[in-house]
Amino acid sequence: MKGSNINLSFGLQTIFDNASFQINDKDKVGVVGVNGAGKTTLFKVLLKVLELDSGKIITGNARIGYLPQEIIFENENITVWDYMYEGRPIKKLEKNLQKIYEDLKTASESKCPPLLNRMAKIQAQLENYDYYNAEDILLNLVIDMQIPEDLLTMRLKDLSGGQKSKIAFARLLFSKADILLLDEPTNHLDVTTKEYVTNYLKNYHGTVLIISHDIDFLNQIINKILYINKVTHKILVYEGNYNDYKKKNAEEKRIRELEIERQEKEFKKLVDFVKKAKQASASNHALKKMGLEREKRMLKMKEELKTREGVYKKINISTKPLRESSKIPLDVTSLTFGYPEKPLLYQNLSFSINKNERFLVVGENGVGKSTLLKLLIGILSPLEGDIHYGIKTDIAYYAQELEDLSPEKTILENVTNSSYSTSELRTILGNFLFHGNDVFKKVEVLSPGEKARVALCKVLLKKANLLLLDEPTNHLDPETQMIIGENFRDYEGTIIVVSHNPNFVEQIGIDRMLILPYGKIMNYSPELLEYFYDLNTPENEKY
Repeated sequence: MKGSNINLSFGLQTIFDNASFQINDKDKVGVVGVNGAGKTTLFKVLLKVLELDSGKIITGNARIGYLPQEIIFENENITVWDYMYEGRPIKKLEKNLQKIYEDLKTASESKCPPLLNRMAKIQAQLENYDYYNAEDILLNLVIDMQIPEDLLTMRLKDLSGGQKSKIAFARLLFSKADILLLDEPTNHLDVTTKEYVTNYLKNYHGTVLIISHDIDFLNQIINKILYINKVTHKILVYEGNYNDYKKKNAEEKRIRELEIERQEKEFKKLVDFVKKAKQASASNHALKKMGLEREKRMLKMKEELKTREGVYKKINISTKPLRESSKIPLDVTSLTFGYPEKPLLYQNLSFSINKNERFLVVGENGVGKSTLLKLLIGILSPLEGDIHYGIKTDIAYYAQELEDLSPEKTILENVTNSSYSTSELRTILGNFLFHGNDVFKKVEVLSPGEKARVALCKVLLKKANLLLLDEPTNHLDPETQMIIGENFRDYEGTIIVVSHNPNFVEQIGIDRMLILPYGKIMNYSPELLEYFYDLNTPENEKY
């Protein structure tokens, strides 16, 4: 894959400016850059969803498979098995082949050769997809990814967020594409699935490009980093993993800074000398002559002076609640819930949350972690049991799939709050890196990372003393993850969180954990968390 002199702008916003890069076959590449730098945009160009203003990216005849951040199914009524099997266009090819067989029965002698050529190509494609063994291959993939058998007959529309990601990933791995484009692939994956996917991608036969804020995941897979610089709009490729890239990038910046300082000192000397020569008496011909020569050098050097790379601002958030909460902000008694025609997710679940506690909900995909938060916030209603909030409890909810945002509304409209003036809101949005006319962009045109920042801003504007956070670090770059982790660690309120991000969990200081589906509450420990992130062995029953 090779990109040559690519340029792309959206209005006045430049994404790529004469950028070039090269990636070899079978390279495993991490695609990095701050939110909004153009990582997902690059993928859309590769998928031919977007067209460059100029330049080109060559991928040959490679078949490209794509896993987007936001999983959207075109047909949510088909079964999980059918959706995954469609990852290889076997049925379509077989249908085309059958049509050729039928056409050959009545074809004239002159039309037979082209039909036979088409038939040979389709047969070659079917063989490439190993169509005789395709069902067995998919079944083995289902087993290896620990996709429950009862999930295979479910409709896509009935899946949880984590299940959607897992199924979409399984389909992609089954697709046998030459190039895989993965946009935040670990956002909703449990630890067991993540380990399997990591090993699978390490040994994948083709090229893999991964956008991920999960540094540990990247380091285990990649051999190169493709860095998109939001300030210069250039693309650089670094050998090695993410840690190698950070070291090399930091060293390059250090050397560049030293070179700029050297140039600035030399330029200042020339400026001072030219000034001195101009102030000299007209009779000092030697100094005047030297002054003219230095002035030419000065003007030439001015054109060649390197400029400092601007520093991209980081998100700045405030999490102080408006008031203190009750001593027991939340009490859940004998909660029972299940979706229609499905087994109960929990029965007689009871727990209380203490003031200022950090409470983590863990369990494998599909056990009802997100559902529990929706019950607590009132989006869903329990079949039995009570959810009681303290009299001084103020609640704010961060939704995993960002469904609390209105895509057709602007950023400013989405965060509108009667407690703040428009001027105050625009200042606050500036802290979330939405400056000037950015606030008038519709949410539907934003990247997932930008949408996550809007949702985070909307939550924090409520100044609630109880936060319900469902995967709050998904879509965010490592620097922003670190910043929100620091803020939530110092937050003077109570947090109930669902998260697959061990670093974030450790950072905010969890007190207790609720283990689903067992309803067991235990004191937090990193070792225990690591164990319960992997809930797929029969041993778990002893808990």
